[in-house]
Amino acid sequence: MPNTQVRFEWKEGWRRGGARTGVSLHSHTSCSREPLDFIPRCRTECPWLGPMLDRYEARYRRLHGRELDYSAAWWTPPLGPREALRVERDQIERLGLRALVSITDHDSIEAPLALRVLEEGRATPISLEWTVPWRGTVIHLGVHNLPEGEARAMQAAMSGYTATPEPALLEQALEWICRTRGSLLVFNHPYWDEKGAGVNYHAAMAEQFLARYRRWIHALELNGLRPWRENRRVLDLAARYRLPCISGGDRHGCEPNALLNLTSAPDFESFAGELRGGAGSLVLVMKQYREPMAARIISAVCDVMRDHQEHSYGWVRWSDRVFYRTADGEPKPLVEAFPEGREPSMIRLFVLLARAAQWRGVRLAMRQMLPEAEEIA
Repeated sequence: MPNTQVRFEWKEGWRRGGARTGVSLHSHTSCSREPLDFIPRCRTECPWLGPMLDRYEARYRRLHGRELDYSAAWWTPPLGPREALRVERDQIERLGLRALVSITDHDSIEAPLALRVLEEGRATPISLEWTVPWRGTVIHLGVHNLPEGEARAMQAAMSGYTATPEPALLEQALEWICRTRGSLLVFNHPYWDEKGAGVNYHAAMAEQFLARYRRWIHALELNGLRPWRENRRVLDLAARYRLPCISGGDRHGCEPNALLNLTSAPDFESFAGELRGGAGSLVLVMKQYREPMAARIISAVCDVMRDHQEHSYGWVRWSDRVFYRTADGEPKPLVEAFPEGREPSMIRLFVLLARAAQWRGVRLAMRQMLPEAEEIA
């Protein structure tokens, strides 16, 4: 049975065994399109937000003569490929380990391809996070280390299923990916009901997916932005299906991944070979995971909302990094949708609150008010 060990950076002895490499899996760059279709669901969790959304949507109808389509808008994380690679690599090298970093933007391999032309990024595996529609919910698969000569064709096959979810297309793509030596297929955050299908329904469909496609899945993910109680369920699920668990940080802001893998493998292909061969997995939980989850998420929101003067593509303001599709299908930055470039008052208030949350005094106050971090030992 595949073995999963979990160690904690703040406890002595995490280095035992002589691991020489740290692996960062599942992080996002400015090449990743992050959907905004969650906003309407916020009415349920934040009733006070409903009236403000109603006013903004009514204003949009008056100005444009159509309903506001949240599914046609998206935001992008603040770090470009090079900056994201450095953030992840620096954390691992501070531990005295060799760094392997696999970046997985949503349905895109542009970041790793861009990094591979740089000296510092030549060893970057070609990876992505694949959006898999499945029986009324969405599954996310971490697809790591595609062969350079076939990577674009493989991505096209995955996108073909996402656009037209026919089981035959899914099986063909999974078989093609796993046929490649050195590839790694990970079931990311299996229990996260990202699309609001219903927590119990999503969990049931996730288990159905795993039961049906188990032969192509190499590991389940422990996720650095999900609560520990959910990750414990993933450990139990992995044990039932005789699969290892591996780390997935899911970084979207500037904080490096909170979970890493430790290995003695010198390169990503060897690391994937260990997991596929049943050697087991060693996950290291970093200190930042002990912070209250709400505080970490607020910090990530602050990273998204603040200005980034050295952004890779010159997208300095947050509104440069949010996009929407116009009636004729053209993507435009959100800043162009505002009269004279001025955000509506509701958005300005949210931006001010997000930026204020970066101040040291405010962060200390939030730590006092927010629930303590979940016990994970």
